Amino acid sequence: MLSNVTDLKASPVTTLSFENTEIAFRHATNFELKRAYWLFRIINVNFLVKIGPPVTNFAVKIGLPVKGIIKSTIFKHFCGGETIAECDNTIKKLYAGGVGTILDYSIEGEDDESVFDNTRDEIIRTIVRASGDKAVPITVFKVTGVGRFSLLEKLDEGLELTIIEQEEWQKVHARVLAICEKAYKTGIPVMIDAEETWIQKTIDLLALNMMSRFNKQKAIVYNTYQMYRHDKLESIKQDYSQAVAGSFILGAKIVRGAYMEKERKRAEEKGYPSPIQPNKEATDIDYNNALRFCIDHVDGIAIVAGTHNEDSCRLLADLLNEKHVDPKNPHIYFSQLLGMSDNLSFNLANANYNVAKYVPYGPIKAVLPYLFRRAQENTAIAGQMSRELGLIVKEKKRREG
Repeated sequence: MLSNVTDLKASPVTTLSFENTEIAFRHATNFELKRAYWLFRIINVNFLVKIGPPVTNFAVKIGLPVKGIIKSTIFKHFCGGETIAECDNTIKKLYAGGVGTILDYSIEGEDDESVFDNTRDEIIRTIVRASGDKAVPITVFKVTGVGRFSLLEKLDEGLELTIIEQEEWQKVHARVLAICEKAYKTGIPVMIDAEETWIQKTIDLLALNMMSRFNKQKAIVYNTYQMYRHDKLESIKQDYSQAVAGSFILGAKIVRGAYMEKERKRAEEKGYPSPIQPNKEATDIDYNNALRFCIDHVDGIAIVAGTHNEDSCRLLADLLNEKHVDPKNPHIYFSQLLGMSDNLSFNLANANYNVAKYVPYGPIKAVLPYLFRRAQENTAIAGQMSRELGLIVKEKKRREG
């Protein structure tokens, strides 16, 4: 098991400021800055965000020429391209600012075995692309990208599988194993994304199984912990105990979460206690306590702090300083989404911390659900859009002199 990762030679730390828009938007041309300004202005209008998805889906369905408009606007801002090769410019641009790329093949809602095999192969291609390139330090996938949602749901409920379903589950397991084996052989970490609570138990068990196989010397496989769930801080602690007992490193991507409204609605409809925290403050407290716990055990836990929250980013940077942990420690990464919170990503990178952006890619039609979710989530985050807009306006004024 890897030990004494805190004993690495310390890297110099630059003063950290999230207000420096020159650093935050250095990668953006004046045209790109203007596009971002108008895009966030539109996203800020809830009415447009609500009517946008059905109108756009209808237009795509009947063959109206809207793909070009989507690709040059919202797709261009939040996605790297339709293929791995098309992401190359984004990868280079991010890395010029010290920010790595997490290639995220954003295909959702498929239900076909051949599609699952193709997705497995595509995830493996992202790992191959990352191999030997410091600009792509981490990879990611969703288990529902390589297996049927309703099968995972049945497993979570503890229901007996038919013989055909057992064979189907073996194929899902084999796909996940193939991805993790490739990650292990190339030395490229791979994160398993979190999903809905009613399939998450199966995903958690699968992730821990892969960690026990491949995380003996280095953190290769990461599971994702959604801290808007009131039980997830305890899950991290329990999983760490299991990692210690099994002599492997726990890989933990820590996020606030992405399915809150859906979770609350389902709990209410089915009459079970909501798994979601009572309020945002409780989520923030658990998120920050998870960071504290992980840094207290940084030799045995590798984390990717996926957050757009400035306070949590500041806290993690302060914890590393207090505990004398090298900001370039391979067990610590900050992460944000492409097209959002550049003031965090690029200023953290400038201060010598490990940072990587999620860069979604895939065919436009297939990635539309991801794009609409981003827009809808953004409008639900109090102050997030006005913050983004304010920073863009500040940088525009700075450039205009």
